[in-house]
Amino acid sequence: MQPMYYIGLDVHKRKISYCVKDGSGRIHAEGSISATRLDLDHWMRSLPQPWSAAMEATMFTGWIYDHLKPHAAVLKVAHPLMLRAIAAAKKKNDRIDASKICDCLRCDFLPESHMASTAIRERRRTLRYRNLLVRQMVQMKIKISALLMEAGVSYNKQRLHKAGYFRELLATNPDIDEGLCSLLRLCRETVVRLGKNESALVRSLERDSLLMERLERLMTIPAVGPITALTWALEVGDVQRFSSIKKAISYCGLCGAEKSSGNTVQRTPLSKQRNKHLQTTLIEAAKMAPRNSPELAMLYDKEKQKGNANRATLAVARKLVAYLMAVDRGQRNFQIAETSSSIAA
Repeated sequence: MQPMYYIGLDVHKRKISYCVKDGSGRIHAEGSISATRLDLDHWMRSLPQPWSAAMEATMFTGWIYDHLKPHAAVLKVAHPLMLRAIAAAKKKNDRIDASKICDCLRCDFLPESHMASTAIRERRRTLRYRNLLVRQMVQMKIKISALLMEAGVSYNKQRLHKAGYFRELLATNPDIDEGLCSLLRLCRETVVRLGKNESALVRSLERDSLLMERLERLMTIPAVGPITALTWALEVGDVQRFSSIKKAISYCGLCGAEKSSGNTVQRTPLSKQRNKHLQTTLIEAAKMAPRNSPELAMLYDKEKQKGNANRATLAVARKLVAYLMAVDRGQRNFQIAETSSSIAA
């Protein structure tokens, strides 16, 4: 049986530092290469076989992972926060970082991060781009209101972004001069264009053969629409990676961190270690959920009596995670469990 060689990679935009060690920890090779596919191909030809590698999760990790995966015996991605805690040191540089990642992999002490499949990551990129378009639309709508307020123009806030009312406002309001009118038209055209692009991206994902059946099942849950279903499917990926609902809730950022020492237990506000895209979407869905589900409305009212509206919204969001997990794992449409009680005669 051939010995395994272990490689630690410290990934950056322009270069990749590497360290190659054998099972005993002896350095076989170390250095740096340019972060291009061609240089990676030349470098892989010089590696001893077989080899396994690990790298820290960064925005550049995806394409490097896909490029190395077919050639590696094992390829892992490390969780950056946990790795930083393990490998903290007074002296830090790329060469030392690569060596420490290599040692963590060699000793089976690497805090591994989940890496979704290439197909899921490509579609997730599209969904996150759609989120960017929505944020830009909101910014432009706010800018329209700001321009009108700067000029002291009175307008109907509820109808401002309706096409008919907007045209009428520009045509009939004497307080809107030619310069302001041109800026308002430009903002409105941008909002319309962004809206069309956003709708096209959502339709393309809804019709995707990889997601269509899964989305249809998820949308049988009350208060779960296409955006919530898409966000869950693409941000979670494989739902089986969560061994419990509590772990899924933690990943979604719907619970606080716990700090306990001795007899003292302290609960902090919502943890920043979460998937922010899922957290935002689920909280927005939870705010609307009581209008669409009697069960969720009862839960909201019950929790609101104990605390405040924010606490109740979080409770509904956690219940939505439980529903999403059940439907996704069971691969069947959502159904409320009916409880029947029999009364003895």
